[in-house]
Amino acid sequence: MNARQTLAALGGLFIMLLLSACSFKATFKETTDTTSNITGTTSGRVWWNEDGLLNPEHKVAAFTAYNTQNLEEDLARGQGEYLASLHTLIEKSESPSSYLFAQEAYIRWNQSGSRSLDELVSRMRLAPR
Repeated sequence: MNARQTLAALGGLFIMLLLSACSFKATFKETTDTTSNITGTTSGRVWWNEDGLLNPEHKVAAFTAYNTQNLEEDLARGQGEYLASLHTLIEKSESPSSYLFAQEAYIRWNQSGSRSLDELVSRMRLAPR
C-alpha cells in the first residue's frame, strides 16, 4: 500500500469516527481487518476521492463495515446510538416505529442466514418514512 492509500485509509477512518458520533469500541485487530478489507478490495480508489475523503455514496457501506458488531447489537435491541446513526445516514426518521421496523428487519435478515449487510440496509430502506 503506498503512502497516499495509507493516508486515505486513515483519513477515512477519522471521518467515519466523526460521522458516526458513536464511541469507539472495536479492537485494533477488528478495525485494521475492516480497513484492510475495504481498501484491499477497492484499492482505495472507489471509496475515497482525490483529497482522501470518503465519497458520499459509500458512507452507509463504510459505516456498516466499521461498526458491524455494535450495529447488530443495537438492531437486536431495537435502539441505540449506532442504529440512530444508521437511520440518519439512510435518511430515515428516528421514531419508535422506525426502530421497531429496523429490529424486525434485522430479525428476518438474521434468520435468513444472510451475512450481507447491504441486504439488511436494503430491507431497512423499505420501511415507510
